Amino acid sequence: MFELPELNLKGKVSDEEWKLRVDLAACYRLVEHFRWGDLIYTHMSARLPGTDQYLVNAFGLSFDEVTASNLVKVDLQGNILDDTPFEINPAGFTIHSAIHEVREDAHCVIHLHTKETIAVASLEGGLQPLSQHSMFSLPSLSYHGYEGLAVNDDERARLQSDLGDTNHMLLVNHGGLTVGPTIGDAFMRFFDLQRACEIQVAIMSTGHPAIPVPQPIQDNIYKQAKVVHSGSTGGQVAWPAMLRKAYRLDPGFAQ
Repeated sequence: MFELPELNLKGKVSDEEWKLRVDLAACYRLVEHFRWGDLIYTHMSARLPGTDQYLVNAFGLSFDEVTASNLVKVDLQGNILDDTPFEINPAGFTIHSAIHEVREDAHCVIHLHTKETIAVASLEGGLQPLSQHSMFSLPSLSYHGYEGLAVNDDERARLQSDLGDTNHMLLVNHGGLTVGPTIGDAFMRFFDLQRACEIQVAIMSTGHPAIPVPQPIQDNIYKQAKVVHSGSTGGQVAWPAMLRKAYRLDPGFAQ
């Protein structure tokens, strides 16, 4: 009950898979550090390159218990492919497998229930152009209406359609989601979405009228953001610093 099984997959999987496991476990620890978690719920997944298999957290573990070795490898049908004592959350499987199924570019999917993304997702009008951070999300932002707990297979098609080719999503009454070609890119995109929502909630709490970013400036920043937050100048540059932070917090995640 209180003792977690000690698993060690280092040297038992390919170097490529091990690196992905370490990066994803670090992502879980960073989400715990930034207090974006929701006890044992919500998920981040990473696809193994060239396969229809992905890694996701074991159901029942808090994010500060996730390690590279206790991440669970599954296929798009939800079959567990590891020799592991752990199970996965069916709701997490519905959302993540649906996206991995149709988005070849979405090697990492981050879905979290932060209070700020839930708040903004539940407002009429959703995310507004009220901050520089919102500029990074708005050009590629979609919405998915609430349908209850995500355990119904028929929701998958609607989720896929609503996401389309966007990289940021607000799930109404539910939370936020980002995708990226790497764990670093998806993490950076969620950071921007989360910060934009935090700022909007803070502005609204003052009770004073907000000053939106003028449309011509929005259009220009959209172009700038493609340079600042993509490729070698985006999440892939920020991620090594985040990985170093994860090691400083607790290097045990990389076991």
